[in-house]
Amino acid sequence: MGYFLRTLQLLSTCVAISLVGSLDSWTVPTSNWSFVILCFCCLVTLIILIIELLELQYRFSFSWGDFLLCHACYLALFCLLVSIIYPTTYVQFLPYTPSRDRAITASAFCFISTVSYATEAIWILGWPRTGDFTGYIGSLPFLLKMLETLVACVILPFISNPYLYMDHPLLVSCVAVYSICFILGIVTILLNLADLENRLPISFSMFHLMLSLLSVLLYTGALVLWALYQFDEKFGGQPERSRDVSCQQRLTNYVCTWDQRLAVAVLTAINLLIYVADLVYWARQASVGTEDQPGDS
Repeated sequence: MGYFLRTLQLLSTCVAISLVGSLDSWTVPTSNWSFVILCFCCLVTLIILIIELLELQYRFSFSWGDFLLCHACYLALFCLLVSIIYPTTYVQFLPYTPSRDRAITASAFCFISTVSYATEAIWILGWPRTGDFTGYIGSLPFLLKMLETLVACVILPFISNPYLYMDHPLLVSCVAVYSICFILGIVTILLNLADLENRLPISFSMFHLMLSLLSVLLYTGALVLWALYQFDEKFGGQPERSRDVSCQQRLTNYVCTWDQRLAVAVLTAINLLIYVADLVYWARQASVGTEDQPGDS
């Protein structure tokens, strides 16, 4: 079952990569983002397939079952995001030509990849819970951390246009916030997968509480600064979409500048709410003195 699913994942992502790469869309941020995500999914799946064929997974010190489940959940959501964002931010703006047909076909294969990765995640969840699983994957902290990193990843293509922030140092700091919090989230997940959180100099709950509080403060500042400098005229912002020339006419084949600004603001607000939920969870864990991992409680 596993080899069949991985073969399907490789084929569907490879076809999608070839179709996206064949289009002349290297100046479109969301198209480049979709291409990179698909390449990442294909590469990770290929590495896992090679490891399992050579039976190297038994040499790793971390939980291979947790890693596979994490991989399947993440890549299913990544491909789902690509199959949604790529058509809505790029394909719909294309003229009715063979290039549009290829882009639509690429979106379809992205969805096939989504189904295959989701099927793998459901299949792994049905495995007997042995020593291959620590219980962290599937817990509420992991789900929140996964959502935080996914939303941050979606923000990236919309801030890949330097015109949005390079004129204001404070807006550059917003981009730094998105990058820092994304990296911290990935590091946290890796620490849990490798079972290294117990080696931290502070308690498990306190570490996550401090990390969540820092992320909430950073995202709050980023949301306020982004909204002020992008939409408030007093700070040089553009409050109305109609004033954006790229939005008035179809001068481009991708999302106009004002819509990119709005997308970043909305995604920042969404991620802030997720971080607040994460903070509330770990504040409760710290208040009751829970030191065990979520999967152990």
